Amino acid sequence: MSQESTTMVDQPKDIRPGEELDKQALNTYLQTLFPELQGELAIRQFPGGASNLTYLVSKGDQEWILRRPPFGAKIASAHDMSREFRVMSALQGHYPVPAMIAFCEDQDVLGCDFYLMERLKGIIPRTDLPKDLQLSEQDGLQLCMNVLQKFSELHNVDIEKAGLTSLGKGTGYVRRQIEGWSGRFRKAKTDNVPDFEAVMDWLDDRQPEDIGSCLIHNDFRFDNVVLNPDNPMEVIGVLDWEMCTLGDPLMDLGNSLAYWIEAGDEQQMQMFRRQPTDIPGMLTRKAVVDWYCEQNGIELTSFDFYEVYGLFRLAVIMQQIYYRFHHGQTKDQRFAMFPMAITYLEQRCLRLIGESEL
Repeated sequence: MSQESTTMVDQPKDIRPGEELDKQALNTYLQTLFPELQGELAIRQFPGGASNLTYLVSKGDQEWILRRPPFGAKIASAHDMSREFRVMSALQGHYPVPAMIAFCEDQDVLGCDFYLMERLKGIIPRTDLPKDLQLSEQDGLQLCMNVLQKFSELHNVDIEKAGLTSLGKGTGYVRRQIEGWSGRFRKAKTDNVPDFEAVMDWLDDRQPEDIGSCLIHNDFRFDNVVLNPDNPMEVIGVLDWEMCTLGDPLMDLGNSLAYWIEAGDEQQMQMFRRQPTDIPGMLTRKAVVDWYCEQNGIELTSFDFYEVYGLFRLAVIMQQIYYRFHHGQTKDQRFAMFPMAITYLEQRCLRLIGESEL
C-alpha cells in the first residue's frame, strides 16, 4: 500500500462520550482468545453509523473490529449480533465480507452480545470522499457502477450453497415489511413528529406481490462498502449486515435509494446525504432503477411504491433512534435534530404519493 493510499484509509476517532467499553473486561476476554498477545489494549471508535457501534481494538501487533449494539437499545431484533455474525460467517467465499474472528454472548464482558472481525483496511466513501481522492466524471461513473454491480451480485448469491436458506420467512415479505414498519413507527412515535398515517394507508393499499426472494442487505450504501486504497474503483468488502434477510430485491433497492442523494436534489433532501452519490458521474435514482431492472431481467411499470416505502422506512429507523434520545437512553447529540428530518420525510412521501399514478 503506497503512502498516499494509506492516508485515505478509513480511521477511527476518539470514543464518543457515553459509548466507552469496559477496557479491563475486554482485555481479559481477549487474553482468553489470544493468550500469547502482549501489550497495552487500545480502543478507538469509528464515527459512522447511528445504530450498531463499531470500534477498532488493538493489542500488540494485532487489531480487530468490534461490533456491539447501541447503548440503551431495547429493540433486540434490530440489533441481533449473533445473526450478523452468522450471516457474515456463511458468506465467506461467496461474497466479499471481512473474516469473522469470535462471537461473545457473555454479558459479563461488555453487558451485551458483540463480535470481533477482521479489519479491512480501505476507503469507506462516507459523506465526502477523502480529500486526496480526486475522481474525474468517468471515475465517478466507474465507482458508481462497481458499487451497483456488487449490489446486484448480492441478490444473486446462491443461498443454498451459502447455507442461508433458513434466514427468511417465506412469501409475504412485502406485507410483513409494511405491517412491521408501520407498527414500529406507531410504537416509537413522539409528540414532536407527524403521524405518517396517510403514508402508511397508501402503502398498505398498494402493496404489490413479492417479485421474488433472494439475499438482501437492507442497508446497502456507499458508506457500507470498503474500497481498495490502491485502486479506489474496486470494492473489496461490504459491511453492516445487521438487517440482512431473504426478501424482495426491489424492496432492498427502495431502501438503498432512500439514501441516494443527487446533486440536483432540494436543500432539505441534501441534509440526508451520507454518501458521495452527488459527485459527477453518479447515476440518478431513476437511472439506477432502470439499470438494475435491465441487469436482472425485471419488467417494472412504476417504482413509486418502493421509493415511498424506502423513505418511510428511513423515517421509522430515525424515529426509533430518536425515541432513545428523547427518553435519555442515549446522549448522542447527533440525534437531537431528527424530528425535523422525519417531518421532511413525511412531506416528501406525501408529495411522491400525490404525483404517483398507482
